[in-house]
Amino acid sequence: MEEYLSEKEQLERVTGWVRSNGPWIVAGLAAGGLIVGGYRYWQAHTDSQDKDASTRYQQILDTFDRGDNSKGLDLVASLDHDHPGSAYADQANLAAARLLVQQNDLLRAASYLQAVMNGTHDPQLATVARLRLARVQLAQDLPEAALATLGTADQGAFEARFAEVRGDAWLAKGDHAAALREYRAARAAAGPAGAGDDLLDRKINDLTTAATTHSAPTGSR
Repeated sequence: MEEYLSEKEQLERVTGWVRSNGPWIVAGLAAGGLIVGGYRYWQAHTDSQDKDASTRYQQILDTFDRGDNSKGLDLVASLDHDHPGSAYADQANLAAARLLVQQNDLLRAASYLQAVMNGTHDPQLATVARLRLARVQLAQDLPEAALATLGTADQGAFEARFAEVRGDAWLAKGDHAAALREYRAARAAAGPAGAGDDLLDRKINDLTTAATTHSAPTGSR
């Protein structure tokens, strides 16, 4: 048994094992070194990329603030090209869309929102872009497109806003009953009325009043 071997015999056994398995040990250590080194390189590269994207995003905002919108949009395209799918590229596209809506360039605004909706890795940001796109489509007098963009899936925390915009779309199509149904769904999802819900409540009251008026019996003469 090994515990009864002499120190010399034990040393010879260990030496033989190292000679036999030495290349594998070296290879394992080398592989481990490559993994650690590769991870450190990747982390440093990622940090550098994030810093570059962040700096360029701030430059875009500053350029928009100065009113140099053409240059700002060029910078958005450059950031999107060099850092596709990054959070900063997504935010830059949203900023570009907001600017273009203010300029009433709705067609181009829609293209930026579609890029975020279809390309972002952030599900919440995709939902925000989807909601904004539907509003732009309503401003373009495209209620059918807005309804298709919104879809029917549960939108979680944005459920009330989606229901309200669906109501706006149905109202634009002239379907007051469907619009009222969506507005009431928006009210239920939003919870107790607050100061920011005045417009939604007015929409509900207007349609309720109109429905009551139309359904009231005509008095005899």
